[in-house]
Parts: sequence; C-alpha cells; structure tokens
Amino acid sequence: MQYIVLDMEWNQPWPGTYAAKRVLPVKIRGEIIQIGAVRVTDRQIVGDEFQALIRPKYYRKLNKKVSSLTGIKDSMLAERGIPFPEAMERFRDWCGDDCVFLTWGFDDIAILKENMALHQLDSSWIDRWYNAQMIFNLQTDGATAQKALKTAMQMAGVEASRPAHDALGDAYHTAILCTRLDLVRGMEEYDQALEKHENGFHGAELPGCLSRHVYHGFEGRERAMEALAGPENRCPVCQAPMTMGRWISQQDKRYMAMAHCEAHGDFLVRIRLSTEDDGIRVSRLIYAGDSEAARAYDKAAEKPKLRRRKRRVRRSSSDSAVS
Repeated sequence: MQYIVLDMEWNQPWPGTYAAKRVLPVKIRGEIIQIGAVRVTDRQIVGDEFQALIRPKYYRKLNKKVSSLTGIKDSMLAERGIPFPEAMERFRDWCGDDCVFLTWGFDDIAILKENMALHQLDSSWIDRWYNAQMIFNLQTDGATAQKALKTAMQMAGVEASRPAHDALGDAYHTAILCTRLDLVRGMEEYDQALEKHENGFHGAELPGCLSRHVYHGFEGRERAMEALAGPENRCPVCQAPMTMGRWISQQDKRYMAMAHCEAHGDFLVRIRLSTEDDGIRVSRLIYAGDSEAARAYDKAAEKPKLRRRKRRVRRSSSDSAVS
C-alpha cells in the first residue's frame, strides 16, 4: 500500500457575475485549476511528485483573490493548462493501484468529486481517503479544532521549503508531516478522531439529526449566514432549495432557524460559528421538523413573542397612567 498526499487549488466566480449566476449540470463550490500530489511509501518515506495546471472550462476568469493567493495567472492557465479530464487521466495513471489518499482538510476530496461528476468521470477510485488533520490532532495535542497547515508545521518543527498556497508545495509539506505520524494506527483510529472532532465542534447531537457538515473560509459572519440561508440551504432528502425562517441567536455564537422544503416539509437548521486562520468556520446540523431539537426551537421562538407582549402591556399601562 502507498499513500498519495493530495492538495488542490480551485477558482470561484466573483459574486454577481455571469459565471456565478450560471446554472451548471452539477453544483460545484469551485473549479479546480491546480493539482499537486506527493507519494509516500508504505515505510513512510517521501517519494515522487505529480502536478498539473488545469485550464478551467466553466469559471474561466480567475477570481482576483484566488490569483493573489496562489500566484496563478489567467495567462498561465491558457498557455500551460490542460483539460480537467486529461489531468485526471494522468493523475490516475501516476497514482497506480492500492493507494490511500491523504489531504489536509475535508474540502479537497469533496470538491474533486464535484468536478469529476461535472465532467462525468468515475470517482470511485478516490473513495479511500483520510483527513490527515484528524490523525495529527489525535496523535499530538488531542485538539478538536482544525489546524492550518502552517500551524501544524510549527508544532512539528517542519521548516517551510516550498511556497504556500501552491498545490504541490502544500502537498509536499503535508507529506513531511505525515511521515512523522503513525499512519497505520491513525487510519485504525480515524473514526474515533472524526467523532471527537465533530462532537467537539458541533456539541452533543440530539435525536433526529439528518445531516451534519462543516464549512470553512467565510470572510465574515454576514457572508456565512447568507450562504447558509441561501445557496447552501438545501433539503437533506432531495437537495432542492429550501426557504429559511428567522435565525434565533443562542449562546456561544450558535443560531437556529426553521427551513422548509416544498416536497418534504420543515427542518430545523442549527449552526455554530468560530474563527479560524483562514476565516469563519461554520458547523451545521439539520434535524427533522418533528424532532426533539425542533421542539426546543419552538420554545425558543416563543420567548421573544412573550417579551414583546409584556413590553406592549407595560407601555399600555404607562400610557393609561399618564392620561
């Protein structure tokens, strides 16, 4: 068995542009423009490398922030980029058989699968993957929060020798970190690490939970709330867009609201926000509309109404006293 440490960079359309409004056959969060990978042997020795620039087909104009962060220019993709299907064919040939994929985060494989679905490519061969962050946390400080790659490198005493926010550079540094972990034990204990991470961030999961997801990289609370009430607000059963009710604020940057799907009825959406190195992180839980959690929402929603009624009564009493 061999390990393939994978990292990618992807482009996102600027909000309000034609590309952002365009409806694609498959919904994607970003179009991949760069793939970097490093092979780690079963003896945990860093081996050969793979990289490819990809010429985007749908989000053709690079987002300025993406270009600034990665150093990738439109001209580079036009001159040296190859079509995504060709890049994936080369990558699969390079990977070979009997491999496990390691990433630094949850997003890479999800976005890779979205892009493969968009291009009608088989993605079953990348199903065996692990988030190396979870293994790193379990075998170092036991933290439940995700760490930036730079933070983990500092903790492990790994000096940066490649550029950051470059797919191959980040894959190489992740590979170095992986050689310092017990990967076999990490894979055996992965479910434990994942549960610890999710429960540490989400909090206790109440009965009736249908979906749980963690989002990263929002620029601020408003952007996060807009996304969770907008494009990310989809029915957990049929994935159709849902309408969102009023957010109710709770302690510790937690919010909840009722969402409605025309086909499947009401659902409770609970979110929690926290700050990471690269922006705002959001944990989302979706519950059935008749769950215990949904009943708790009904009680919380009643409290503001009662307070408003009491204020109206007090104002009415004051007005009567004055007259």
